[in-house]
Amino acid sequence: MPRSVAENLIRHVTLRQLQIFETVVRLGGYTRAAQALHLSQPAVSMQIKKLNDSLGHALLEKRGHQIQPTSVGLEVYIAAQDIIDRMDSLSNAAIELEGEIKGVLRIAVITSAIYFMPHMLGAFIGRHPQVEPQLVVTNRANVLERLKSKQDDLVIMGQVPRQLVVEAEPFIDNELLVVSPPDHPLRKSKNINLQQLSQQRLLLRESGSGTRLAMERLFSEHNITINPYMQLGSSEAIKQAVMAGLGISVLSRHSLRLELAGEHIVILDVDGFPLIRRWYAVHLKGKTLSLAASTFLDFILNESSEILSS
Repeated sequence: MPRSVAENLIRHVTLRQLQIFETVVRLGGYTRAAQALHLSQPAVSMQIKKLNDSLGHALLEKRGHQIQPTSVGLEVYIAAQDIIDRMDSLSNAAIELEGEIKGVLRIAVITSAIYFMPHMLGAFIGRHPQVEPQLVVTNRANVLERLKSKQDDLVIMGQVPRQLVVEAEPFIDNELLVVSPPDHPLRKSKNINLQQLSQQRLLLRESGSGTRLAMERLFSEHNITINPYMQLGSSEAIKQAVMAGLGISVLSRHSLRLELAGEHIVILDVDGFPLIRRWYAVHLKGKTLSLAASTFLDFILNESSEILSS
């Protein structure tokens, strides 16, 4: 590239424009990019236009209902990814040279993990008070979007996504139990089979949640169809519905400590349960973790069981 062209790009193309363009391409649209970057859609469009003008080429085109990079846009996308990754590495290297574990630690968790992740973060921050934790609690679909858009250092989930190339580290068991209100007719029954269970009023999480996926997989293996009596968007809502006598459900033991201790909810004896799954710390494969993130990952891999049992 001639020096005059390079100097022109340095003067007119900003890192923010490259970040916005990279996010639009990776997420496949202006709206998703705006949400991920906490910008308005017009602001995203304006920065893409400025980038087009500076480079003298159209970088995006509409194919059907999808936004795709042009041939030039694909080259810019690859370059933008490289620049952003290098900036991340530079920032991490600067912190590591200071020899202190500090800086922002961004963690996203599915809603069921809220019952244990704050305890782990609290214990970690007690040792490393200069780390600034940012915890986002949301559903599985949003966690997957955040994972794809690299908004977090780590995401915590119970089902590793198959559609993304990730590194996933299991760190604690996720024990799924069938629970009911204390006065349920099946309360004292033993070895309840799955066919009997499927005939009860089942309260389930929304389609796509990790708990529901695990439950549907088990029933499918036994050729049993389940028809939810109600669908609810969080473990907390499920618990309240169970305690109100609306039906029975499958929940993680981590979310039931207080309710089981107070006998507001009881565990049913069902064949095939408890289902033992794992909680995973996940990030995109090839992502370089900051010192704070890698230290936190080592911490939960080695000490999470002890923290949760105390």
